[in-house]
Parts: sequence; structure tokens; C-alpha cells
Amino acid sequence: MPDARPYNTLLAKGEDRKQRILEVAQRLLTRNGWRNTTLAQIAGEAGVSPAGLLHHFESKEQLLHAVLDARDLDDDSHADRAGDLLVEIARVADRFNRAPELVGTFTVLLVENILPDAPLHDRMLDRQREAIDIVAELIRRGQADGRYRTEIDPAVKAVEILAFVHGMETIWLLNPSIPLTAVFKEYAESLARDFAPPTTSQKT
Repeated sequence: MPDARPYNTLLAKGEDRKQRILEVAQRLLTRNGWRNTTLAQIAGEAGVSPAGLLHHFESKEQLLHAVLDARDLDDDSHADRAGDLLVEIARVADRFNRAPELVGTFTVLLVENILPDAPLHDRMLDRQREAIDIVAELIRRGQADGRYRTEIDPAVKAVEILAFVHGMETIWLLNPSIPLTAVFKEYAESLARDFAPPTTSQKT
């Protein structure tokens, strides 16, 4: 029976090379943006030939999507979409510290793809809408459970929350020394006060 180990070794090396290409792409995209980053630059810094890069990523656009896939996977694997909204907001700071390169790359790509004809515009817009829907649904659940005030508009509040998160990403990228954890904790606490239904004494 043929020994499968050489094939497995080749697969492992291929995955390592692919991961290295992604890491270099994240770094160059954060520094230069996608318009000023070429596949040849990425290949050179990753230590592979242009043909070797194209073996893993058939085009620049496919590589851009792969970079966003890495960011989405990190978000999805560390977030509880059915959990407590306020707890999840307080934990957002953990993502900044856990994967700062993903925060930087995403922010640059978001700004560069605002216009409708940009290659990642539709994906960015879909992801934004999905995030609003997720947050709004968590607010609706809290309202249905009696934990949140019913007069809050979930869709409007979800937009506000996401605007805060995106704003914090930009501020933190400019100045990583800000007290990130404390700021998110304070914001979650302010939301808790805002969401809290009136007590019996307040109703009368």
C-alpha cells in the first residue's frame, strides 16, 4: 500500500504557504490598500512565485474575499449570536486585542469599497445588513422576554450600536493606547440602563 505521508506532507506545506500568503496580504492591504497592492508584491513578500500564489488564489479579487473570509471566521467563531447582547458588546474589545491585523485590514477595505462599483462593495453591504439584523433580533428577544423597553426601535438601535463599534475600530487603529476594554464596558453599561424597562414606581 502506498505511503500517504509524503502526500500529507505536501498538503500541510501547501496550507502553510496559503496561510503565509493570507498573512502577507493582510499586512500589505492594511498598509497600502487594495488598489496599491499587487499580487506580485504579495507573492514576493510571501516568498512564493506569482504562479505559486495563483495556485492558491486565482485572482486578486479571490484573495480579497479570502482575507474577508478570515475576518468573518474569526468573528463567527468567537461570538454568540444567540447570547446576551450586552455581554457580547462588552466582549468586542477582545477581538481588537486578539486579531488587530484583521481589524486594520477590514477597516481599510471597508473605506476603499464604499462606492457601488468597488469589487467588495456588495459583500461589505450584505455583511453590514446581516450584522444589523443580528443585533436587532437580539434586541427583539430582550423585549419579548421583558428585559428591554418595548419602545426601543430595534433596527435603529442596531445601527447606533454598529456605528459605535466601527467608530471605535478607527479610533483604536489611530491610537491603540486608548482604554479599549473600559470604553466597551462603559458603553455596555450605558445600554443596559437605556434598555432597562421602567420599574413599578416609575410607571406610577
